[in-house]
Amino acid sequence: MELLQGQIRDYAWGSRTAIAELQGRPVPSDGPEAELWLGAHPGAPATVDRDGSPMSLTDLLVAEPAHWLGERLVGRFGTRLPFLLKVLAADAPLSLQAHPDADQAREGHAADPGRVNYVDPYHKPELLVALSEFEALCGFRDPAESAAAIAAFGVPELEPVVAALRTGPAGLREAVRLLLSWPEAERAGLVAGVLTAEAAGPDDGSGSRRGSGRAEPESSDAVLARALAVDYPADPGVLVALLLHHVRLAPGEAIWMPAGNLHAYLRGTGVEIMAASDNVLRGGLTPKRVDVDELLRVLRFEVLDEPVVAAVPVAPGVLTWPVPVEDFALHRVEVAAGDAAVRLTLPGPRVVLCRAGKLTVDDGMGTITLGPGQAAVGTAAGGPLILGGEGEAYVATCGLR
Repeated sequence: MELLQGQIRDYAWGSRTAIAELQGRPVPSDGPEAELWLGAHPGAPATVDRDGSPMSLTDLLVAEPAHWLGERLVGRFGTRLPFLLKVLAADAPLSLQAHPDADQAREGHAADPGRVNYVDPYHKPELLVALSEFEALCGFRDPAESAAAIAAFGVPELEPVVAALRTGPAGLREAVRLLLSWPEAERAGLVAGVLTAEAAGPDDGSGSRRGSGRAEPESSDAVLARALAVDYPADPGVLVALLLHHVRLAPGEAIWMPAGNLHAYLRGTGVEIMAASDNVLRGGLTPKRVDVDELLRVLRFEVLDEPVVAAVPVAPGVLTWPVPVEDFALHRVEVAAGDAAVRLTLPGPRVVLCRAGKLTVDDGMGTITLGPGQAAVGTAAGGPLILGGEGEAYVATCGLR
């Protein structure tokens, strides 16, 4: 195992405390720190030391693919690491987004020479495990619930959206299309009208409104819309958000975001593992470009019954969150003081992130000691992982069985 130095991405929505605290640096940080990347993605590859100088993990994989990746992985994914491990720390909402499936990514990349929508030919399914309390929007909920939430605002202009939703899952596409195609000049008025109508309180049946909605308990949907509108007062994504599950995760709980699943992270810190891709189709809550037609082509307009993925124990102190892809797998390992070391037989290469405590990690080719926020990488040539000491770690591998 070798020490792996990740790169921090400074997106505006990032936290100025979470990643710095994890790594034991002073807080607040000088600027937002949104993601710590621990992988070989060319956008921000992690590095290892070579003769006192940092060398990109991407370059090492290309130079020695059989050693680092193994013949099986090279045959399946080529000379690239198929997964990317991250620590994600959100202090403000990310954009509503979805990712293409493998066929859509490959075809879209080939047909998109300007790389407007498809920057690479790979899919990007994602799994996020909460490290703190975490809020997210994930997957379409029952359209009847969404229809009731939007109808409660009492805004006449939204009646076609409500009508589409009342037809059931078949109306989800039309509801999303209507909202994201709303005329630019009318968007600010629409969002303001929704909040004003809600604030006027529910209709008492006589055509008038009863007092102030803020003086009475607000629905969770109204609270969500109001919070999103603070940052995006002219964005119809404020209403698209009400079509999705509003998920609140406790530490250790996870959400799975397959291809075509509309989602957004709102607030919190988590460990995220994904297929190594940057293909993102946005659907609102962003100043960036929204390609409505392409998003509608990629989205899966079906109700996601349960967005939360349950952890599965696989050995004493070891949990995993099963996902139906070969690109990655994630395990959490807890080693208690005085307990025997944990032995994991997982396919290489492996990336190990220490979340807490002090751990030794040995793959038969080298032993390294990790503290909070530190990471290590081992090659496919290594043997089983032996984790000792006391602490908590997340282990990322490919998902090939």
